[in-house]
Amino acid sequence: MMNKTKLALSLGAVLLFSACTTERVVLLPSADGRPSAVVVRDAKGEVLLDRPYAGAKRSAGSQSAYSATAQDVEEKFSAALAAQPLRASSYVLYFEPGGNILTAESQAELLRVRQELSRRPAAEFMVIGHTDRVGSQQLNDGLPKKRAEAIRDLLVEAGVPATKLEAVGRGERDPLVPTEDEVAEPKNRRVEISVR
Repeated sequence: MMNKTKLALSLGAVLLFSACTTERVVLLPSADGRPSAVVVRDAKGEVLLDRPYAGAKRSAGSQSAYSATAQDVEEKFSAALAAQPLRASSYVLYFEPGGNILTAESQAELLRVRQELSRRPAAEFMVIGHTDRVGSQQLNDGLPKKRAEAIRDLLVEAGVPATKLEAVGRGERDPLVPTEDEVAEPKNRRVEISVR
C-alpha cells in the first residue's frame, strides 16, 4: 500500500499525519524569534515541544520525544514548507504634523515595505490612517484617510494591485499613545499597513 502524507500547520508546529501508523509533530522556529511551544497529547500521555525542531513521534500506540534538525525538516518536508503562505505582517509609517508628509525615517522604511509587499502577490492589504488629537474632530477625521490614500497610491505605483488595497481613516480614535485633547504626539500620526 502506498504511504500518503498530509501536512497541517498549527501554532508554529508542523504536524505530519501519515496513512501508516506513525505520526510526527515538529515545532518550527517562530518567524520573529520569540519562544513558542506546543503540547502533543494522547491517551497514553503528553510530550511538551518547547524549542525549535523538538519533535514527538507516535507509533504503534507509544509516543516519544525526539530532536530533529533544520536539515531533517528541509529534506523531509521541503515541498510542504514551500507551499505555506507567507505569514501576516504589519508596518507602521509616521507623518510630520498637519499633513501627509512622511518623516524621513518612514520614507526610508516605505522603500522596504514596498519591496516586501511586491513579494506577496496573493495577499490583501489594509492601510489605516491615524492622527494625534491636535485640531478639530472634522480635520482629524479627514486627514488620516488622506494619509492612508496617499500611502495606498504609492503602493499602487510600486506594483501592488489596487484591487488588493483598502484605505481607511480612524482619526484620533485609536491612539498608539493616549493623550489629552490638543496634545501633539508623533506616534499617533501614523499609517498602519496590515498584510494578510
